[in-house]
Amino acid sequence: MNGMEIPEEIFDLLNGKELVNKQHEAMMLLTISEEGWPHTAMISVGEIVAVSRKELRIGLWPDTSTTANVIRTHKATLILFWKGKAQYIRLSLEKLKELPNVQYKRVRFHAQIVEAREDMAKYAEIRSGIKIDLKNPKEVVERWSETIEDLLQ
Repeated sequence: MNGMEIPEEIFDLLNGKELVNKQHEAMMLLTISEEGWPHTAMISVGEIVAVSRKELRIGLWPDTSTTANVIRTHKATLILFWKGKAQYIRLSLEKLKELPNVQYKRVRFHAQIVEAREDMAKYAEIRSGIKIDLKNPKEVVERWSETIEDLLQ
């Protein structure tokens, strides 16, 4: 599937709900460095939320290479593996205004989906992508819930 919107199953994954059940999922966010090289960062379900099948909100840590790259280029590619498929999602991003008095400071972005592409091999099954185990799940999932609320403002 190619298009300008994410599949329903990816929308469900990134809907910001049931974060405890999704805590082991991680994705890659690719940007371009000032030197023109691909820069890869990991992103969790607690830092991204789908507001529709055509739009996402992303909250990145301030003062990181990824954040600087997005501010400079307004572009990123989200890569994730879900339900036997690789997903490559090109994004056009705009920085949102800073929220006062937030508990967890993030640089917030509105992301318009430019292209969403699914990939799967006919000769093999993709069994998993990036899986993580949180060191302090209760604390992290609470932080993610706050971040998702902030992203939806």
